[in-house]
Amino acid sequence: MKETIHIYHTNDLHSHFEHWSRIRDFLKKRKEWHVTEGEEVFLFDIGDHADRWHPYTEATLGKGNVGLLNEAGYDAVTIGNNEGITLEYEDLESLYKDAEFDVIVGNLLNSDNEVPSWVKPHHIYETGSGLKVAVLGLTAHFLPFYKALGWNITPPLEELKKQVELVKDEADVLVLLSHLGIRDDELIASSFPEIDVVLGAHTHHILHEGKEINGVMLGAAGKFGHYVGHMMIEVDPAKKMVLSKKARLYAHEDLPKSVHEVEEREQWYREGEHLLETEVARLPEPLQAEWFKPSPLPGLLCDALKEWCSADCSFLNAGLLIEGLSEGAVTRRDLHHILPHPINPCLIELSGAELKELIKMTFNEEWPHLQLKGLGFRGKIMGEFVYSGIVFEEEKQKIYINGSEILPKETYKLAIPDMFTFGHFFPDLARLDKKYFMPEFLRDVLAWKLGG
Repeated sequence: MKETIHIYHTNDLHSHFEHWSRIRDFLKKRKEWHVTEGEEVFLFDIGDHADRWHPYTEATLGKGNVGLLNEAGYDAVTIGNNEGITLEYEDLESLYKDAEFDVIVGNLLNSDNEVPSWVKPHHIYETGSGLKVAVLGLTAHFLPFYKALGWNITPPLEELKKQVELVKDEADVLVLLSHLGIRDDELIASSFPEIDVVLGAHTHHILHEGKEINGVMLGAAGKFGHYVGHMMIEVDPAKKMVLSKKARLYAHEDLPKSVHEVEEREQWYREGEHLLETEVARLPEPLQAEWFKPSPLPGLLCDALKEWCSADCSFLNAGLLIEGLSEGAVTRRDLHHILPHPINPCLIELSGAELKELIKMTFNEEWPHLQLKGLGFRGKIMGEFVYSGIVFEEEKQKIYINGSEILPKETYKLAIPDMFTFGHFFPDLARLDKKYFMPEFLRDVLAWKLGG
C-alpha cells in the first residue's frame, strides 16, 4: 500500500505580509484536510521570514514573525541571514523562545562553540505508519558577520556530510531545508544522493515543478509570499522506500482570499509603527535629503559613519536616505522609515593608491540613477555619492583626505556601508580585510549622531 507525505514550504517572505493572511489560512486548511484524510503533512519555512524593513519586525525584533508562524501551524523552520545576522546575539538567542515549532540548523554554534539550546542540527519525525522522516537544516555561511556578533557559522557542506552520516541509516526519508541558494542546492543534489528532497531559499529562485538532479528533487517558492510550495513524496511504508517525488507551486493570486486580509496587513504595520514611537532626538530645523544634489542629511550621516568607525574618511550613496527629517521630535519610527536597510557600518584599511582608485570609481555618472536591488538595500535609487573627510578639485584629478593630498603608500581608514564590500560595485574590496560594526545599522548610527 502506498502512502503520500505532503510537505508545504515557504521561503524568503522578508516580512512582506501582503499575502500572509491567505497563505496562513490556506496552510491551516490544507493541514486540517490532510489530517482528516489520514495523510502525513508537514509545514516548513526555509528562512528569511523576518526582515527588519517592516516596522512590525523591527519593533518586535522578529518575535512577531514567530507568532505568525505559530498561528499558521508550522512544524519546523531553518534560519536565513535576515534572522541570523540582523539581530544582536541576545535577540537571536531569545527569538524562538515561544516558538511552537522546531528550529533546525546544522551549521550554527554559539559563543561557547556549542549547538544553541534553541537549535536542533536535525530532527527525525515519525509518521503514523512508522516511517521516519529526517529533516536537516543549513543556513548561508556569512562568517565575518556571524563572527562579529559572537556566533560561529561552520561550512554548510561539511556539516551536511556529518548530519547525513548520522541519520541516513535511521531515517527512511531525508529532507533538507536549505537557505544556501540554488547553486549550492544543485551541488548538494549532485553530491548527496541519500537526500530525497532539498527545499531551497536565499536566491529567491522559483521551481514551478521542482528540479530533479541525481534522483534528488529540488523545490523552491521564490520570494515575498508570491508562491507556496507543495512537495509530494510517495512511499512504500512496508518496504520503507521512496517511490516518487512531485513538486508544484500555488501562486498567491490563486489562493482563496482571507476575510480580513487588508485589515490584518494594516494592523501589523500600525502596531509596529506604534511600538517605534520612541523619541531619540529633537531638531531645531528640518534636515532635507536629496538624491542628486548636495543636501544636509546625507552629509550628516556620512560624518556620523566616519566618526562611529573612527575612520579618516567615509563615503556613502545619498539614495540610502528615503527622505529627510522634519523639524521637532525624531522617533525610532522616523529613522526606520528613512533608513529601513539592514546595512552595517564597515571599516577598511587600504593604501592611498587603493583609496584614490576607489574614490575615482564613485565618479561613475551612471551609478546615481541605478535602480538598486539586493545587498541589503531596501531603497529605490542609488543616488549621488556623499563624502566626509574627502575633498577633490573640480577636475577630480587631485584628491585630498582631511586637507592633505592622498599619499599612495600611506595607510588610510575608510568607513563605508557594508553593501559596498560584497564585490558588486568595488570588486577589489572583496580581498581586503574588513571590520564590520555590528549589530548597529546605519539608522542606529544616525540616532547616535542626532542624539549626541
